[in-house]
Amino acid sequence: MEDKTIWGIHAGKTGDAEYLFLKKNVIAIGWEEFGSFEGLNTRDEFKEKYAEVYPNSSINSIRTSAGQLFRFTHKVNIGEFVAFPAKSERQIHIGEITSDYVYKPNIDKNYPNQRSVKWIKKVPRTSFSQAALYEMGSAMSFFQIQNYADEIYAILEGEPISKSLDEESTSFVLEDLEQQTKDFIIKQLERNLKGLLFEEFAKHVLENMGYRVRFTHPNEPSVDLIAHKDELGFEPPIIRVQVKSGTGNISDRDVSALFGKVGNQEFGLLITLGGFTPPARRFAYEKTNLRLIDGEELVDMILEHYEEFAPKYKGIIPLKMVYLPQTIDKDKN
Repeated sequence: MEDKTIWGIHAGKTGDAEYLFLKKNVIAIGWEEFGSFEGLNTRDEFKEKYAEVYPNSSINSIRTSAGQLFRFTHKVNIGEFVAFPAKSERQIHIGEITSDYVYKPNIDKNYPNQRSVKWIKKVPRTSFSQAALYEMGSAMSFFQIQNYADEIYAILEGEPISKSLDEESTSFVLEDLEQQTKDFIIKQLERNLKGLLFEEFAKHVLENMGYRVRFTHPNEPSVDLIAHKDELGFEPPIIRVQVKSGTGNISDRDVSALFGKVGNQEFGLLITLGGFTPPARRFAYEKTNLRLIDGEELVDMILEHYEEFAPKYKGIIPLKMVYLPQTIDKDKN
């Protein structure tokens, strides 16, 4: 049994396809504007059509979404298993896939791309470890369950599974969720705020940190913002800020150009969505009045001050606070 792949699927963001899944004994994915997947045989063909149907999609969205459609159509085999977390019941339904891909808009126009399934077991979510639930809660609509497939195998074979939190695996999952959040924020900023718009955002972040910030003259090279604590901008520290909206690595040439604009009693700050080359970091390390902030550190600043952000920026980076289990340090008990 363990040589069979286990897939995971969601019934839409609000669970609107749950009735279709459980009453019609199918699994299905939407993308109804895409039409039938028939005649598309390679991942590249799916990408090309996806870009045609959804022309405003980012490269990452095309790659991720087209990959799901390709897997659903060509990578799934009859006899493999699927796990479906039903939101309305808080149960995990486990089934065996019994048909190849079919296109049936007459069954459900919103979920026309389907496969038949024989539901085998329905298990409470509490039967699984927290780490397994995280994996089944993937942000994708259709995905492969790999790290905790053994728990589903155990359920299918009627064997008990441990519900205790494995500290190492849970820690790994939490780190993965944190990284996914950081990646999401950077992608949203890259997609929606370029050039001057990103400079305005950086200004907003610094203002929420307690600085007064103004733009420099449009034709002033290497410096985009001036930040200071006092109202008039006369008292030190005066910070000259350069902002880069790209996600590539900033070279030591750019860092040196900014530092050349920094006076003896001033500070330099370079903020980017991307990173810095090793020479750039070495250059900054040797300067006590120069600071580099890459995309990862910028995200930390965003999360720390997110509640004070203007609504338009919260709309670009929609986040909500959730509670997650914390691993227990046994040495303190």
